[in-house]
Amino acid sequence: MSKIILVAESGSDMSPELAAKYGVYIVPMHVTFGEDTLDDGSFDPQKVVDYYNKTGKAPKTSGTNVAEFEAVFDEIHEKYPDAQILYLAYSAVTTVSFSSGKTAAEGRDYVTCVDTKMVSAGQSAVVVRVAQMLQEHPEWDIARAKKEAERISAGTHFVFMPQNLDFLRAGGRCTNAAALIGNILHIVPLIDIVDGYLVAVKKYRGSFKRTIRKMIGDYVEKYRLEKDQPLYVITAPGFKDEYRNVIVERTKELGYKTIEWLKTGGVITTHGGVGAFGVAGFEDGV
Repeated sequence: MSKIILVAESGSDMSPELAAKYGVYIVPMHVTFGEDTLDDGSFDPQKVVDYYNKTGKAPKTSGTNVAEFEAVFDEIHEKYPDAQILYLAYSAVTTVSFSSGKTAAEGRDYVTCVDTKMVSAGQSAVVVRVAQMLQEHPEWDIARAKKEAERISAGTHFVFMPQNLDFLRAGGRCTNAAALIGNILHIVPLIDIVDGYLVAVKKYRGSFKRTIRKMIGDYVEKYRLEKDQPLYVITAPGFKDEYRNVIVERTKELGYKTIEWLKTGGVITTHGGVGAFGVAGFEDGV
C-alpha cells in the first residue's frame, strides 16, 4: 500500500516533538496584531498576552489560505510521489481552513480531507491516534484510513476553560458587564466542542484549583473516557505550576496513567487567554 502522510493546522497545537515523531506536516494559521499578521507558530504566544496588556484588545485570528495548503501538498507530493495525503482539519465551522484545504485538494487526487470537528488539543489527539493506527495497520488504504479517522474524530472529546473572562470580553465574546461580574464572582464557563462548535455548556464558581478538580472529574464521568489512552492537557501562558500539580493529582485519582502535555500556540492563546487550559480524551474503544 502507498504511504499515508498526515497534515493538520497549527491550531491543533501539536508539539514539534509529536509532529516529528509521526511525520505530520503542519500548515500555519494566522494571528493579526494591529497591522501585522504573523504565522501561528512563528512567535512566542506570550506575545498575545503582551499585546492584550498593552492595548486592552485581543489580536485577530484567521485560517490557512488555499495557497498555503497547495504549497504543502505539492511539497509532500514532490518528495513522496506515491504517497497519499490525509488532511485532518481544524473544525470546519470555526474557520475558513477546511474550505481552503478542500479547494487546494481539487485536481490533486492524492489528497483526502476529513473535518475532525475538533480544535487545539482535541485535533492533536485525533491526529496522533490516527498516526498510531496507521503504524499498527500499514496495510490500510486511504479509504480505510479516512473511515477510521472519522470514527476516531467522533469518539474524541475536548473541553477547555478560561481562567477569567478578560480575553472573551476583549474578543467580543462576552460583554464588559458579564466579564466584570464573572471575574468578581469567580465564575468561568466550560467550553465543550459539540459537533465542531464551541459551546458553553456549564459554569463553575469558586477558586480555580477547586474548579480544575471538579471540571476534570465531571468531564471524565460525562464521556466515560478510556483510561488506557493518554489524556491530552493543554495550557496557555500564565498557567501556574500549582494548577498543573492539581491536574496530575486529580488524573491519578481517576486512574489515568499518562498525560500528554501541550502548550497553546498564538491562535488558541488568543481565544482562551492567560492561564486557560483544556483536556482531550477518547471514548472507550477509540
